[in-house]
Amino acid sequence: MSWFPWLLTRWPSSALYLLLINVVGRQTGLEVIQAIQCTQWGATSSKSNFQDGDMIIGGLFNLYYTPSAVEQGFTKLPHYKPCTGLDLMSLKNTYAMVFALEEINRNSTLLPGVKLGYRILDSCFNSLWALQAALSLIGGDAHSCNSTASTSSAAYEQPGEKAGGQSVPLLIGAASSTTTLILSRILGPFSVPLISYLASCPCLSDRYKFPNVFRTIPSDVYQARAMAQLAIRFRWTWIGAVVINNDYGNLAVQTFQRETQGKGVCLEFIETVGRETIVSDARRAALKIQASTAKVILIFCWYTDVKKVFLELAKINVTNRQFLASEAWSTSDELLNDLAISKVASGVLGVAIRSSKIPGFENYLRSLHPTRRPEDDFLREFWGMEFGCSPGATQSQAVPLSSYLSPLHVSISSPTKRSLQKASLPPCSGKESLEEVQNHFTDTSQLRVAYNVYLAVYATAHALHSLLSCPNRDSSSGRTSSCSSSKQIKPFELLQTLNKVNVTTPQGERFFFQGADIPAKYDLVNWQNTHEGSLKLVLIGRVDGFDLHLNESAIEWNTGSNQVPVSVCSESCPPGTRKANRKGKPPCCFDCIPCAEGEISNQTGSLLSVTTAVFVLFLYYHQTPVVRANNSELSFLLLLSLKLCFLPTERKCLPLYIYTDYNLCYVAVPQPPCASARSWPEKNTKKHLMAR
Repeated sequence: MSWFPWLLTRWPSSALYLLLINVVGRQTGLEVIQAIQCTQWGATSSKSNFQDGDMIIGGLFNLYYTPSAVEQGFTKLPHYKPCTGLDLMSLKNTYAMVFALEEINRNSTLLPGVKLGYRILDSCFNSLWALQAALSLIGGDAHSCNSTASTSSAAYEQPGEKAGGQSVPLLIGAASSTTTLILSRILGPFSVPLISYLASCPCLSDRYKFPNVFRTIPSDVYQARAMAQLAIRFRWTWIGAVVINNDYGNLAVQTFQRETQGKGVCLEFIETVGRETIVSDARRAALKIQASTAKVILIFCWYTDVKKVFLELAKINVTNRQFLASEAWSTSDELLNDLAISKVASGVLGVAIRSSKIPGFENYLRSLHPTRRPEDDFLREFWGMEFGCSPGATQSQAVPLSSYLSPLHVSISSPTKRSLQKASLPPCSGKESLEEVQNHFTDTSQLRVAYNVYLAVYATAHALHSLLSCPNRDSSSGRTSSCSSSKQIKPFELLQTLNKVNVTTPQGERFFFQGADIPAKYDLVNWQNTHEGSLKLVLIGRVDGFDLHLNESAIEWNTGSNQVPVSVCSESCPPGTRKANRKGKPPCCFDCIPCAEGEISNQTGSLLSVTTAVFVLFLYYHQTPVVRANNSELSFLLLLSLKLCFLPTERKCLPLYIYTDYNLCYVAVPQPPCASARSWPEKNTKKHLMAR
């Protein structure tokens, strides 16, 4: 540990400095005296959802939209504008975590006598904020230290410390591949397990680089392969792609290209969009789509980014494209119900996270009330948004709208602050209820990401149960452990157990981690028009591993019909012509030029069909006098040779061999490309086909 004192002198005082030092102390038991006074840079989010327990499980969710980026000059503290807009789907996912934990706490056989608590923080679609929140959870959220404070956990514990200050041994999150990758790099040396419910980057399957990452969503390898199979199945050889400029988008499109390599599928363009520059990027992508000749467009983006692109396409009236959707947006209610983009998005064909049921979850959501959950900051904000009132306030208490707009302790200009303070929400009557509310939050008909979160919680519980049930947990060090207290469990023990845990949910579903991954299961969905003008989600198939099962007759394409759209760079060459590749163009783009004199063009498939029919006919009547008189063995040989000649899939001009018999009868047989037409060798004339 000689690097540690050096780190203390080299790393300036900051939030990450203090939190990382605290993490080292808590996870390794190292006692290091700090020689400087330090305070935390800024503060982590004041909003959280927590519940105390014998062991606390941390959760990271993108509950708010990404703030606008501000250019940093590196001469003063970083400044970010506040996140705004509570995401109801993400909020529902947090309650899937809470519901699973409360369900486990009521279970008499799984972790009996152990109460699991939780602390849930927002990462705001920002990797840096996610890192700060994660270190806050792992390190116990220490805010200050003095010159004599040590990094041992006792130095940070305060009397009556709530769950928010208790360190967690495991994180459920993050909600993106890039953030999960960053967290794994930082928390990997401390063996803190991460169970992500949305990080699908194939890179995270590498156990050497990311040994502490697990996930309840399949790797994008399976999703990209399913999309490649769809492109090949429908003969879409000319495709455009729009991807988010991060690990999720870039690696997904690379996998798609790898899966279609050598199978006649080409990408006309790949447009990248960034979340911080989405307005200009969406406009550029829309213009690229409009100018392209590809009629099928593949999109690997988050649904908020896709909405921006679709709105730009609607402005320029581009409604004749068939979109292939990744799981990040293929089931978005916000897109399905937006009438402004319904003509653009009609007919979307997508791969979706499998849909599952969680019994009792809908009733649980509708029973939520802020008066019964005073520690839940997110529920209070949702209540204010839904009912337009401030829960728990009296008539003399006015709650500023700023509390519902700014999820973090960030600077707000004085004029803005004054204008926000003028507007306030009236107190709630107490009669408000979610029983009759119908929105994205209360809809549990198709639980996808929420079910992934649910599985992550049960994986954690089964790992803890294995550790607490063992008779000799610490046998590797020669010491005997009673396994009676959850306080004794270390992150590295939890990490080792997760690698071999078998999970069984209350619904009887069983799964286990294959390295970082779980077996791949997807739904195939289609966006179809409704009478109201919006779009509805229709299940048309499924993906199990690398196997694709599709009901083609149930698909409604972007044209509104059952006719499969055509997306090719060049049409197939007609009989009498051959392909000629265009210089500097992909192999999917070619010209059709006439065959030279003495050559023919085979028609792929149909000439083969006629030959097969004649072969079957001869075989069926092979004992008849007519067939026997025509030398049946030679006839079968010639017919079989003809079938083999017609097998090439590419249209080419083929020279002719001419069989000549003594009675001047000719039979033309196509052969592979070679010299011009020539007569059958004289020595074979005795084995000719005789005309009777």
